[in-house]
Amino acid sequence: MRMLVDIFGQTLRTLWAHKMRSFLTMFGIAWGVGSLLLLVGLGEGFRAGQRKQLSTMGQNIMFIFPGRVPAAPGSHTGMRPYMLTFDDYVAIRNEAKYIRDVAPVLMRSDIRVVSDFNNTNGQVTGTTPNFADIRYLPMDTGRWLNELDDQQKNTVAVIGDEMNRNLFPGRPAVGSTILLNGIRFQVVGVLSSVGKNENNTTNFRVFVPYHTMHQYFPLKGENKENSVSFINFRPRTRDEHELAKMEVRKIIARQHGFDWRDEQAFEDWDTIMMEQMVGKIFDAMNMFLGGVGLVTLALGAIGIINIMLVSVSERTKEIGLRKALGATNRVILTQFFLEGAFLTLLSGGIGIGAAAGIMGALGLLPAPEGFDTPKLVASSAMLAVTSLSLAGIVAGLYPARKAALLEPVEALRKD
Repeated sequence: MRMLVDIFGQTLRTLWAHKMRSFLTMFGIAWGVGSLLLLVGLGEGFRAGQRKQLSTMGQNIMFIFPGRVPAAPGSHTGMRPYMLTFDDYVAIRNEAKYIRDVAPVLMRSDIRVVSDFNNTNGQVTGTTPNFADIRYLPMDTGRWLNELDDQQKNTVAVIGDEMNRNLFPGRPAVGSTILLNGIRFQVVGVLSSVGKNENNTTNFRVFVPYHTMHQYFPLKGENKENSVSFINFRPRTRDEHELAKMEVRKIIARQHGFDWRDEQAFEDWDTIMMEQMVGKIFDAMNMFLGGVGLVTLALGAIGIINIMLVSVSERTKEIGLRKALGATNRVILTQFFLEGAFLTLLSGGIGIGAAAGIMGALGLLPAPEGFDTPKLVASSAMLAVTSLSLAGIVAGLYPARKAALLEPVEALRKD
């Protein structure tokens, strides 16, 4: 143990004697490790932010919107629009086997909303009670719409957080009334804030029962009496989202008389597919950054090997003298190995600590929309530590072996 302490002390003194050379070598490795972890951490922060932003809508949400089909079968020149209808929703609800939940959405943005204290414009949305099982709609006070509200076409409403602030500033909303284009509705619930108020339209919405909305505020235009704005649904399981989408497309195509295989006829949005695509992009980015980091570490290891070889050359006489005084090959090998490993691991540790510190400081700042606080990724840190260990062994072992194999007489004779 005493010998190991002496060797370690000698290692520190040697590195201190060549401060600039040691610093530059350590800086190169610390920069590579820190950059690797910081970039991967930022990428993971963006991935987590995107996932969190999608989760403000709900889990595994899929949309289908009105589309366009050929004006005549087999024609590719003229396209006619088609609207989704409440009958489409009923057919999907009754027939689709891969669907867990489905809800029609009837939405208008031209309805004036008035309370006793203020008035504003916002999105008025009519939907069925199970919409809350599909979308993320956290209740703050009161209750959500129920089946009785929808069946009896009750004039009740649930309002978003920002709508509540506008209509009832500093006052309780539940139990109060609002006017929607002059029709009196009772507020039965208020939603909690979803996401960032200014960027999430849920906070500006008024939700009413679907059949109430259909009676008082149907979509404007010819032949739109039974139309809906879009249909929301969730697959039975996440892995069945493609089957669910194909099933819904087949039903819509049958209802409107066109070929379900016509991709251009559909306007839909699959948040599961979107999340998977974003994940693949960041997986590829992480692999690329990991490769760049490994190359950086390899270059750092080469630099340490070069420095240690120079050190062996400069200290040839010292090595010869120590061996002549009885130092064994093992002692010489251990000393030079410790110098290389110490340089590598210390600089790597500084790089990891610097990256963690920067990410911690970034976590104190307000995160922009779609971006979460960057975090030190455990797998990347383990990769860096493992790579550093290998680099330290390689960087220390080869010069150490060369130093240990020097013959004392030849080493003392060398100028």
